[in-house]
Amino acid sequence: MEDYNKIIESLGVRYIKAKSINVKQAVTVTNFYDVENTAVFVKSGKISFEDSTGIIDVEEGEVLFIPGGRKTTLTYGTNAKIKLSNEEFVTKKELYLQSHVQDLTSDPSVKDSMIVITFEAKVFNSVNFFASLDIEPFVVKSDDINFTIKQLFLESKSEEAGSNRIVKLKTEQLVVEIIRYIIKHRLFVEQLATNSTYFKDPRLIDIFNYIKENINGDLSNKVLAGVANVSEDYVGQYFKMLTGINPQDYIEYQRMEEAVNLLRTTKNSIRDIGKQVGYKDTAYFCRRFKMMFGIPAGKMRRRESLMNL
Repeated sequence: MEDYNKIIESLGVRYIKAKSINVKQAVTVTNFYDVENTAVFVKSGKISFEDSTGIIDVEEGEVLFIPGGRKTTLTYGTNAKIKLSNEEFVTKKELYLQSHVQDLTSDPSVKDSMIVITFEAKVFNSVNFFASLDIEPFVVKSDDINFTIKQLFLESKSEEAGSNRIVKLKTEQLVVEIIRYIIKHRLFVEQLATNSTYFKDPRLIDIFNYIKENINGDLSNKVLAGVANVSEDYVGQYFKMLTGINPQDYIEYQRMEEAVNLLRTTKNSIRDIGKQVGYKDTAYFCRRFKMMFGIPAGKMRRRESLMNL
């Protein structure tokens, strides 16, 4: 239990957005992907997703949790006959989903509706916690989590004093409740045990912090070796032994994640964003971005604008 408390205490949690969605036309997204963690509470109807066991339905009153960085096949609505790639879906989203501001009651004329919460949860504000576990999306059946999601959604739409503070607190509560749910139901036990290595080696934490603070600079294995005070030949092996991935793959993911954040929060050009996250060659940055997310950077920015409609 001590390790779990260390995990929770180390997490930096950030609310991204909350929205209520009606399904206008059922659709399957064959490679749904988001950098951030996504919790989908089904108010009415159902959604479906795919894991290693097959297609799983998420029914009314249940929550689908999709860890950030995890691709899955996601179906909005019932009896979907249309299949789209994530890129196609981004450009046509308004044909299938309708975002709106309303209370928590379901419109009887709408068959499938849901609340979608997206948030960030990072170990020492550096490593995406749920992504680092390398776990599949899963269904949550918890009245406590349902209640927290409803409160978070309502507060996100409130204009009362202190609403931003409450949204922050409710997002943190949601993260803790999801971790408690994982522990209580003994989900991903091995992954949680492996993840605890982040809290036992200060050299690794130093590397994480250095990467975060120098995301647009030289992050070669030689530089990281100096940060951790180990040999250049050993640093890659050391990093992978503790995290399960090699340092250059981790660095690219962090750079791309920051690029998505800049696309969301600034009007900087694609070229400038590439430079800000360490890519001098814009064409190479765009190729790597599309390879990782399945859509060009420009369309990712369009997707974010549509998500706020």
